[in-house]
Formats: sequence, structure tokens, C-alpha cells
Amino acid sequence: MNKFQMSVPLVLLMLGAIPASPAPKPAGGDAEFKELIREYYEAWSTANVDKPAPLYAKDADLVFYDVAPLKYTGWDEYKVGVQKNLFDGMASGALTAKDDLKVTRRGNIAWTSVTGHFSAKMKDGKAMETDIRHTAIWEERGGKWLIVHEHVSAPLQ
Repeated sequence: MNKFQMSVPLVLLMLGAIPASPAPKPAGGDAEFKELIREYYEAWSTANVDKPAPLYAKDADLVFYDVAPLKYTGWDEYKVGVQKNLFDGMASGALTAKDDLKVTRRGNIAWTSVTGHFSAKMKDGKAMETDIRHTAIWEERGGKWLIVHEHVSAPLQ
């Protein structure tokens, strides 16, 4: 074996030991989803179900998990349920995201996870306060990111 034949495997071995640089983030990156999450929390804080509606896909078979009840199927059921089960009894409220947003993207699918805080004053005078966990799966459709699945939960108190 000549010196050239011996050096090729050695060079390849050395190149394999060099860590690959991470893949570049797609245009928009986390900043794009940071803005979408800001819009989401601001929209839900209005206690008007029409405000967050543009952020959701409207397919009838999509599943959305909320704190209560267990599950909604489709945006129409989600919209009616949140209005009836929460907003109709609220005098005011606020939903605030914390600064722990994590975004993972794979082509036209992305998922976000973030914790937040929900506070409300109910029409009966009672206060409601809880920390929440929020995971959303987004799909890019027609150049716009839409929520196609969501899971909101709160720790047991």
C-alpha cells in the first residue's frame, strides 16, 4: 500500500470527526412564530372567539384539546364551546405567554410549545388564575401558518 492509499482513509476518518454545522433555519424562523404566538395570546385575551379564528384551520375533523372539556372536534365546535363554557361567564380576562417558546419546523409543518398564565374575573365576582401549557401544531397553507391541532392544559392544583 503506498502513502496515498494509506492517507485517504485517514483523511476521511478525520473529516468524519468534524461536527457538521447545523442546518440553517428557514426564512422567518423563530421570530415568525414568536409573532404568531403574540397574536394568538392577544386574540384570545379579547374574550371574542372571532379574534383568534383566523389563526385556525377550519377542517371539520381537526381535534383541539382544552382544559375543559376534554376535546373539541373542528373549529366550529371549539368556538361555540369556548364561548359557552368560558367567555359567557367572564367579565374580563388575560392570557399571557411566558418567554419559553420552542419552535420546531419540518417543511410546511411546525409545532410550538410555550407556557403561559391565564387570569380572569368572572361575572359572579370570583377570580380565576392558572398557569397553562400550550402546544400547537401549525400547517402552512397558501403561505399562511394555521393551527391544525392544539393542546392546552393546566397542572393539577
